[in-house]
This record gives sequence, structure tokens and C-alpha cells, in this order.
Amino acid sequence: MQISNFRHIGAAALLCRLDRMGLQTVLPDAFGIGVVGLHRHDPCGSHLGGFFDDKIGARLFDRRKEQPQVRRHLQWACQRLCHQNTVAFSRFDDACGKLSIPSVEQRQRVADSKPHHAKEVMRLIARQDDRLPCGQRMIYIESDGTGCHNADDRRQMTDIPETTGQVADAVRGNWVDRIAPEPTRPYLRLSRADRPIGTWLLLLPCWWGLLLASAANGVFGWREAWIFVGCAIGAWLMRGAGCTWNDITDRHIDGSVERTASRPIPSGQVSVKGAVLWMCAQALIAFCILLTFNIAAIALGIGSLVLVCIYPFAKRFTWWPQVFLGLAFNWGALLAWTAQDGALGWPAVLLYLAGISWTLFYDTIYAHQDKEDDALIGVKSTARLFAENTPKYLFGFMVITVALMTMAIIFALAPGKNPLTLVIALAGPWAFGWNLTWQMRQLNINDTENCLRLFRANRNGGLIPVLFLAGALFV
Repeated sequence: MQISNFRHIGAAALLCRLDRMGLQTVLPDAFGIGVVGLHRHDPCGSHLGGFFDDKIGARLFDRRKEQPQVRRHLQWACQRLCHQNTVAFSRFDDACGKLSIPSVEQRQRVADSKPHHAKEVMRLIARQDDRLPCGQRMIYIESDGTGCHNADDRRQMTDIPETTGQVADAVRGNWVDRIAPEPTRPYLRLSRADRPIGTWLLLLPCWWGLLLASAANGVFGWREAWIFVGCAIGAWLMRGAGCTWNDITDRHIDGSVERTASRPIPSGQVSVKGAVLWMCAQALIAFCILLTFNIAAIALGIGSLVLVCIYPFAKRFTWWPQVFLGLAFNWGALLAWTAQDGALGWPAVLLYLAGISWTLFYDTIYAHQDKEDDALIGVKSTARLFAENTPKYLFGFMVITVALMTMAIIFALAPGKNPLTLVIALAGPWAFGWNLTWQMRQLNINDTENCLRLFRANRNGGLIPVLFLAGALFV
């Protein structure tokens, strides 16, 4: 039985008649029929009128008889609620798709005052049951005849490559997706190896503490060089272990957030048991590196595990989970200073507090990417807390960061040091502050791509004090 036999019947009337007959339409997979391009920016009407303009070869299955187990997806005429995902179909001549209709999500849900052009297309992102993005193609939509269109009304199409398990916010073409052996990729993604910015943000406070201690003591030899390298390796490993732990604890939350749904655990690439074993392996290797430092540094390293364990749960009970992230991520400033100096000092504590304030700065920007999903599932963050007042708070965090770092340098280098060394070192927080100011001027908290770009820019910002402290050390 063909739907085309009912061409004279309106869309809503036809669907009602099929329902009374005990029949249901089963369409070929929407993403196996053509190519996918830009969506039509029209949340007000995904009309079924155009659905019947051409002959559609979809079969009708009698619900009174045995039928294949497919997901029901009713397309009622003109039904469109705010934030509701819809899909419009036409021209199902290509019947090679699967007999299923995956759930979809529409990017940039923005209303457009103009009706869509006859050849305009709609961007849809399919989601499989395992929450991985499906390959994206193009669905062409017929005009419903409600307006006149010009050829230049058609929006430009972009080409998005097929996805094979990549994480949504990873840089496209990263080394994990390109050259890592296939069996290792889910575990490397679990460690965020495809997103190195987190490793940098964990490592940079370590280098701040090491270089400031070396400049204060006037020495940088082979031991300091090993601490420099050991901190880099340890940061990569512990960031991987920490992210694995975070994904284990958040596996039920991540599946409900668009940006994190493609991560290895919620997408089914890695089991919880496999993740636990991978986390332990990374932590044990990092512990072996820690054992090469002095006793005080080893004790500090072990103590940091308490903060690492607590952080994933912070967003469940406080609006300030970024504080807990800062406590954990900047612990390296204390550890590296102690590994070089042999004892914890006040300059290291001030540097640690400066790092916490910096973390509040960059992670608030980062959290603005997920604020809508966080609000739906009840996850707390400073982005939701500050809302439109975010720029004012970021300015305050910037001032605190620069002031505390300046105090740490003065406390460490002012007593008996070359004035030139002090001036060069102090130029670090000054230039760092200008970088944070630039970020605030560029920030648009309602643009997720802008937030991610500025978050990643903090790697270069954090390297500024490293360069100036290194310059002060070797003057």
C-alpha cells in the first residue's frame, strides 16, 4: 500500500485516518536519503503539506499483525513547540535506508522572519541509541507555497565529515582521531588526550611554582630540569586519571548534556569497569614519578587526591564548583615549589591562591557552554550563578589573580635579589592581566564557540608568567 494513493487528502486528515485503520507509517531512515546542509531557522512550521507533494514509497504496517520493532515517530501537522526537535521529509525515492527514524537535534534554534526557499535545507544532527553523532547528510525541503522566494535566499551549505566516535568538543583532526591505534582511542578520549588544554591548565601552575622557587634560590640544575619534565608527564597522567574519575561519576549526567553526550562512557565506547582500570593505571604511573621527588612533595602529592575525588560531586551541592576545581588544578604550584625548595613557603601559597582565582576566571567562561543543559538537569555552576553579571565577576577574578601573583613574586624575590630580576618577573603578571582583559573584551557568554575559544586561549595566557619567570631566573 502506498501513501501516494491518498494524495488528495490533507496531511492531518491522512494521519488520523491511518491511525483509525490501525496502520502506522514506517519511513526509511531520514539520514539515508540524501545530503544534509544548513537548517532553515524556522521553528514555527515543520509542515507536512510538502510531505505529500511527491510519490512516497513508504510501506504501511498493520499494527494488528506482527511488525518489526521500530521506534514510533509521529509527525503531526504543524506541531512545533519551543526547543522541540522536528524533522521534515520529502522525496523518499531512495529506499536504501534503515527502517528507523533516529532522534534528531537542531542547531541554532533561531526564528527567521522569511519563509524558507524552495531548495533550502535544514541542519539536523542524528543521535544513535548510544548517543554518538550519526553521519550527517542533507534533507531537501519543498516550499509550502506560502510565500515568494528568491534564489539568493538559499543559505550556504557546509560540509561536515562523518563521525566515528569523536568527542563533540575535541579539535577536529587531533592526533588521537588521526594516528592513535583504533583500540586505544576510546581510552585516550577518556583521558582527554584529544583535548590537551586541560593538561596545560594543570601543568602551568606547576611551572610557576618551580620557576619562582628556582629564581628565589638562584639555582636551576639537572634536578630542577627533571622536576620540570616530571611535572609535565605527571600533569598529563593525573589529568587523564582525574578526567576518567570525573566521567565515571558523571556518566548519568553527561548523557543528558549535548556537549558531553559523545564522551566514551555515556556513548558506550568504554565500560565503567574498563574506565576504573584505566584510571588506576594512569594514577600508578604518576605515583612512580612522584616518588622521585622529596618527602614533602610526595606528601603533598598524595594529599591532592582528596580534592580530585571531591571535585566531580561539587556541582551537586554548591554554586561554586569552580572553586573545588581550582583547589585541585593549582595544587601543582605548592608541590613544585616544595620539590625544588624542600619546604612549603608563603610565596607558593600566594601563587596557589592566584591560580584558584584564575581557574574561577577561565572555568566560568567554559561553564557558559552548558548553562542551558545544566539548568534543565539541576547542575550548579558559577556561570548560572553569575548569569549576565559574569563580566563583573571576571574582572574581579582578574584583579585578584594579578594582585596575588604580584605579591608572591615580591615575597620570593624582593629580599636581596637583583632589581632587574624582580622587574622582569613582575612583568609576567602585568602582561598576564592584559591577556585576561583581552579575553573579557572578546567574550560573548551566549556564544558557545566564543566561550570555548577563549577558554582555550588561557593556555597562552598562562604561559606568559612562565616566560617572564624563566627570563628572571636566567638574568
